[in-house]
Amino acid sequence: MKNGKRPTRRQLSIISESVATPADWLVSKSTSNELHLVHRYAKQTKIIWL
Repeated sequence: MKNGKRPTRRQLSIISESVATPADWLVSKSTSNELHLVHRYAKQTKIIWL
């Protein structure tokens, strides 16, 4: 699994609309129409469509 990176401010606003605590999620992949997130502690993955 690819290591996650800290999200940008724009990505944080998108994540906060979909997830309760955006501080616990890292961005592993970012494309023009989706964000691949990895949870910091549980290593759970989630995809957000833009």
